[in-house]
Amino acid sequence: MTILLSNAEARRIFLARQGLSAPPGRVLGKAGLLNLIHDIGFVQVDSIATVERAHHQILFSRNQTYRREHLTALLEKDGELFENWTHDASVIPSAFFRYWKHRFRREDAAIIERWRKWRGEGFEAAFDETYARIASGGAVLSRDLKADDHKSGGWWNWHPNKTALEYLWRTGKVAIARRENFQKVYDLVERVLPAHHHAPDVEHDAFVDWACRSALERLGFATHGEIAAFWDLVSPDEARAWVEVHREELRPVAIAPADGGKPRASHAFADFPACLGDVPDPPARLRVLSPFDPLIRDRNRTERLFGYFYRIEIFVPEPKRQYGYYVFPLLEGDRLVGRIDMKADRKGGTLDVKRLWWEPKVRASAGRMERLEAELARVAKFAGVEDVRWLDGARADA
Repeated sequence: MTILLSNAEARRIFLARQGLSAPPGRVLGKAGLLNLIHDIGFVQVDSIATVERAHHQILFSRNQTYRREHLTALLEKDGELFENWTHDASVIPSAFFRYWKHRFRREDAAIIERWRKWRGEGFEAAFDETYARIASGGAVLSRDLKADDHKSGGWWNWHPNKTALEYLWRTGKVAIARRENFQKVYDLVERVLPAHHHAPDVEHDAFVDWACRSALERLGFATHGEIAAFWDLVSPDEARAWVEVHREELRPVAIAPADGGKPRASHAFADFPACLGDVPDPPARLRVLSPFDPLIRDRNRTERLFGYFYRIEIFVPEPKRQYGYYVFPLLEGDRLVGRIDMKADRKGGTLDVKRLWWEPKVRASAGRMERLEAELARVAKFAGVEDVRWLDGARADA
């Protein structure tokens, strides 16, 4: 029997699974941070620091007691987290490293084929040399290996050893030991991750089962395409086959969209109905999300569940932008209610708000503005500035 899930119930479930329903002021600590990242799956890493880098803001939006030094320790000292790829560069629990070995093998063949078209024949000549240099000499930055006459540029102009480092990292032969001014420092995997994370290889069927099962746990409900896309570890066909094989463990659910249209057929685990009563309501406070927050990573799912259209406009020419270069979604309770364009002016000590937009039918009431001001004050403190400054015209839609 198919369960029809209301849109409000669906939003509440997904928010809880993505760590946005726990009390944001509860003391987190380092162990709690590791558990949080484990529960949501991964945290995307991005270099843009308009206010704060994405991985820090993603974690802060879930718990305001988050400390950057705890993340650094888990990555660089304890080895309980590692950096590699999901759909993009991410921080991932090292307990999952053994499953990533399947991705590494897949990437190995794909990268060689794809990068040969980019770099030309013989581009991989530096691979063995670079690996041997790290094995014998220890951790390196890309610049440590660059030839003196190489002119720096974007990814299309990587020097041969930089290409080798990225290949070795993307295929699990080296790992990121730490970062210096956000530059990757590479070392052998066995010197970065503790021995207990070098588990025996997982056979393919068990890997697919873990990838699909763990994705569905973190999504709450999903189509086979959404299951495949969560980690970007398995194909949609593999996820579809997994659903067919595990029908007895699953329950068909229909998810009502925000626009009141036709419910979307999805899958959930068979014990799904029993769990509904335990799903907490998210905090009523208003929170600023990173543009790379996992809640909104799947833009189509975001639009269906929240009625919220969001696209990051970094690569859109300025005259064609609808909103701005780096605009942050606003979450209030279980609703995405607006977006804000702001930037931390660290020299001036202010968080500068350039523009605020509320979603249609969302009123800029006094209470809502107070909640926004309180959140902006928290974000400003986290970003290391003292005051919030509203620039001229910022409140035009308020």
